[in-house]
Amino acid sequence: MQKPVWSKIAERDLELGPKGEPERDTANWRLARDEAGVAWLVFDRKGESANTISRAGLGELEELMGAMEAKPPKGLVLRSGKPGGFAVGADIREFPEAKSVADVEERLRAFHRVIDRIAALKMPTIAVLHGVCLGGGLELALAFKLRLALPDARLGTPEVLLGLHPGAGGTFRLTDLIDPTEAMKLMLTGRPVPARKALRLGLVDAVVEARHVEAAVAAAIAGKLQHDARGWRASAMATLPARKLAAQRMRTEAEKRARPQHYPAPYALIDLWETHGGDAAAMQQAEIKSFAELMVGDTAQNMIRVFMLRERMKRLGKVGERPIRHVHVVGAGTMGGDIAAWCALRGLSVSLTDLEPEMLAKAIGRAAALFEDKTAKGREFRDARDRLIPDFAGDGVTAADLVIEAIAEKTDVKRKVYAQLEPRMKEDAVLATNTSSIPLESLREGLERPGRLVGLHFFNPVAKMQLVEVVSHDQADESALETARALCRRIDRLPVPVRSAPGFLVNRILTPCLMEAMLLLDEGVKPEAIDRAAEEFGMAMGPIEVADRVGLDICLEVLSMLRDRLGGDLPEPPGWFREKVEKGDLGRKSGQGLYAWKDGELQKQKGRKEEDSGASEEAMTDRLILPMVNTAAACLREGVVEDADLLDGAMIFATGFAPFRGGPAKYARDRGLDAVRERLRELAEAHGERFRPDEGLDDLGRTP
Repeated sequence: MQKPVWSKIAERDLELGPKGEPERDTANWRLARDEAGVAWLVFDRKGESANTISRAGLGELEELMGAMEAKPPKGLVLRSGKPGGFAVGADIREFPEAKSVADVEERLRAFHRVIDRIAALKMPTIAVLHGVCLGGGLELALAFKLRLALPDARLGTPEVLLGLHPGAGGTFRLTDLIDPTEAMKLMLTGRPVPARKALRLGLVDAVVEARHVEAAVAAAIAGKLQHDARGWRASAMATLPARKLAAQRMRTEAEKRARPQHYPAPYALIDLWETHGGDAAAMQQAEIKSFAELMVGDTAQNMIRVFMLRERMKRLGKVGERPIRHVHVVGAGTMGGDIAAWCALRGLSVSLTDLEPEMLAKAIGRAAALFEDKTAKGREFRDARDRLIPDFAGDGVTAADLVIEAIAEKTDVKRKVYAQLEPRMKEDAVLATNTSSIPLESLREGLERPGRLVGLHFFNPVAKMQLVEVVSHDQADESALETARALCRRIDRLPVPVRSAPGFLVNRILTPCLMEAMLLLDEGVKPEAIDRAAEEFGMAMGPIEVADRVGLDICLEVLSMLRDRLGGDLPEPPGWFREKVEKGDLGRKSGQGLYAWKDGELQKQKGRKEEDSGASEEAMTDRLILPMVNTAAACLREGVVEDADLLDGAMIFATGFAPFRGGPAKYARDRGLDAVRERLRELAEAHGERFRPDEGLDDLGRTP
């Protein structure tokens, strides 16, 4: 058979034959026809590591469609020129430029116009997908009559994670292509599916190895590959009563994950399908209007901002000159053991040591459970397990590129351990502490080389919490900090650079909220009411539950340290709180704290609002949230963190601070800094000087 024209990466990476001379070449696309008359369209955005669909790229594609229509080829094949994947979606950097519903609608109609022209082509059209194929990239592929996927392909519609739903035809093309309930599930969860599952769903028509793509394309053009995947449910869901019943179930499931007042996109999508499902023309127009209204709303704009913050933090973890291959972890408790397990899961060689063999055994057991949960079993599981080495003698320190200490939060104990570790460490190795609150100026005393000590503060649970505070001090070597940030990127975590200070950044901001929750309890407010006030504001978890999960002893320890170092800004905890800690009621780890716990699961009462005693919900919300805003202002004023954007990212990715509100600084700006200041003054008059507005409140209004 004839060899197709292909991109410069094909022969090396995708095994699709030799490169040919393109018929048309733009900044985003290359078009050529092979000797069989088949047109090959290569999506390869210039100057970018991944393909995204931009306004300029759409304009170029529309011109190419004109050439295709004027001189129809025997078939059209679309493929990516990027080794990493097909496309990650629309260019999100252009999203904030849209200022009005009319502006967004105009842009969407241009997108739809191009995709509709592709869908209307009379010849066979085949999209060949590898790697990630998400969002607008998948919507582009849906306009092709057939889709071939390489085994590594992952397809999905993640728009809901940005406060949106598909807006380039995905809502009606996807529900028309496959079982509509499965299509809605894909769009409502935002989770991508691997190639084999996409094949079972009917999202792709074949999964082929790269070396067989040419043959599969030839078969498709010859009419030997057909699509048929809708099944009996598609016919059933063509009726409005059936869609209404299914839509109600979808709303019930959506409410378990997202409140409609906070995240309107899932509910807008359900309404769209319930009303217009089965009528592609009507659904297309409704999709454009709905997407545009969501796009200019606060939730989507803040979620897009959060996405951009994530990308900025990823870039902070640029790979240094020296690669990290071996990590040595000292301390096999919950944090140390889980840090070691996560590093091993992400491909690093890890040695884990502890003075108590039983602690080491428990950590290895937890690691095995993590590997089983996160891997495809088999070889991948065995490789992760083999990379984690129980190290009773602690000899792994001599080979480690980075040593992480994760022992008890006691300054003198940590210093003794450092005195034993430092002489055995490699010359260029970095020493990192997982301390959650102890200033590094105290820990570096006695070190021969204090410059290589940095903080790597992970959050619990390590496998779920994305943020790591990379803590510096005035003697830290930049190379050591760079290595610490690079580790974060290597293990798929987000670094935020912070300066050594009491509580660093996240704990410093979170502690006043936890303390206020204890005072509300002291006033007779039920714990469920306190948590509900925070959750209805948009927090991922209420402060009472947070305290129990962290451990009341840890909360008390951090609070005491902050009170000692910051003076009287924090109140003394109630006497009963100390008594609970002394009695051993520490929260989840002991089975009893501010809530009861059973087998690690919270036993929270689900009482009605009218049964709750104490302050009003609005007053409680301000008492819980505004101390965090005020403390955030203090952290900025003191230079603990570089800017308000990084501060917001840290609080969202470490504590779940209402992502749809954009973080504490963005929330303060949206509410109005003067209004926040005035409300803090009112709270100070009613409840004490701990609410006094910080002098740096205006700093929350300054963005990079």
